[in-house]
Amino acid sequence: MVFSSVFFVIIFLPVLFLFYFLANDKAKNYVLLAFSLIFYGWGGPKYLILMIAMVLTDYLFALGIDFVRPSFQKKILVFLAVFSNLGILGYFKYTNFLVENINGLLDTKWEVKEIILPIGISFFTFQAMSYVIDVYRGDTKVQKNPFYVLLYVSLFPQLVAGPIVRYKTVENEIVNRKTSVDDFAYGLERFILGFAKKIIVSNNVGALADTVFATKTLDTPLAWLGAVAYTLQIYFDFSAYSDMAIGLGRIFGFHFEENFNFPYISQSVTEFWRRWHISLSTWFRDYIYIPLGGNRKGKSRQIFNMFVVWTLTGIWHGAEWNFVLWGFYYFILLMLEKLFLLKVLEKLPRVLRHIYAILTFMIGWVIFRCDSGGIKPCFHYIKTMLSFRFTALGKEQLMVYLHRYGLYLVIGVIFSMPVYYFVKKKCSEFKKNSVLEIGMGVLGYGVLLGLFGISFLYLVNSTYNPFIYFRF
Repeated sequence: MVFSSVFFVIIFLPVLFLFYFLANDKAKNYVLLAFSLIFYGWGGPKYLILMIAMVLTDYLFALGIDFVRPSFQKKILVFLAVFSNLGILGYFKYTNFLVENINGLLDTKWEVKEIILPIGISFFTFQAMSYVIDVYRGDTKVQKNPFYVLLYVSLFPQLVAGPIVRYKTVENEIVNRKTSVDDFAYGLERFILGFAKKIIVSNNVGALADTVFATKTLDTPLAWLGAVAYTLQIYFDFSAYSDMAIGLGRIFGFHFEENFNFPYISQSVTEFWRRWHISLSTWFRDYIYIPLGGNRKGKSRQIFNMFVVWTLTGIWHGAEWNFVLWGFYYFILLMLEKLFLLKVLEKLPRVLRHIYAILTFMIGWVIFRCDSGGIKPCFHYIKTMLSFRFTALGKEQLMVYLHRYGLYLVIGVIFSMPVYYFVKKKCSEFKKNSVLEIGMGVLGYGVLLGLFGISFLYLVNSTYNPFIYFRF
């Protein structure tokens, strides 16, 4: 089940609201848990059983870590917890990839039945592991109620595509939280904004990206158009999901941390990764980079730690060589910035720094996008972008695509910047006048209602509605 579906919007969510807000405080968690399990189980009961089994196993590991006293026993238990989680993740996500590469390297003919990847396993595995590790570190108290641990991991807004929520972030809110009119209003606004970003912008620029990347004979302008379209698609797809997840969480009284902070306004790759997929970046920082030594053991060790983190980041995204290459690509850029490039960038005008950042992450998204046929398509596409190759057919196609999708590209570029929040801030200044404040409030809700209505019409009239990050 996805947020951007007719069934979710007109059936699942209203029925959940009805049961949740009629339930007493003690029953609310169990209503949320039941609907979260239905949400995940919609895609296949056997994967629901797998997810529940993994969570309950981590629950028992955390209880064991809290119970035993000798530190070596705690270390053994946390090692077993991490090993079991990564083992399950590795089996489902990387077995076929390893067998294919071993067969290619050794000319063997091993056969493995195709393994279907459970939706969101990379996200909920990291989330469950972080709970056990935090209990081991003493950063959070062990939760004795298994249903609360299951609710923490399976909570449907962030279950299948993040953000990766730490247990200590919602620890108190699971046990004792209050829902307010302000939280409900903010949550609904955030959900509608995410819904519109997904349906209106991401789906349309995504259709353009798919069309261009599938074209056999590309010229340079068309290749750049495809790169721009995919750059916008992946941002509006994933940030839209995070907006909807954060909004839904707020409606039910949970305050999830932000996952995106307008990454496309960055002026360096380092800044970009402070703004993009923040929950994943901080997860790798806190559970991999810092335990390896971070930047505390000299420059050479820091570079090695960065190499490990970015190799794992690439692999985490998928069992394809392009993701490994994508991780290496960002490791090299971040290493160069760390060594000297940031100092050079600081001396350049702001516009040049911004152009540098845009070009680097656009090329990065091309590498990320070419996830079939090995890494050769990545190099071929990038070569076309840089080759200054122009054709009459390419010009004709370019004009057709710009006519059909130009409006969505412009909207995407504008709203990849904090335009909405700038306008909202300016409108809030009218609060000095009570009449204007009421008028602006009515106008704001009218705009949101209209935006939701337009988005819903787009949804029911379109068959193209992918969510990129579901496969991770």
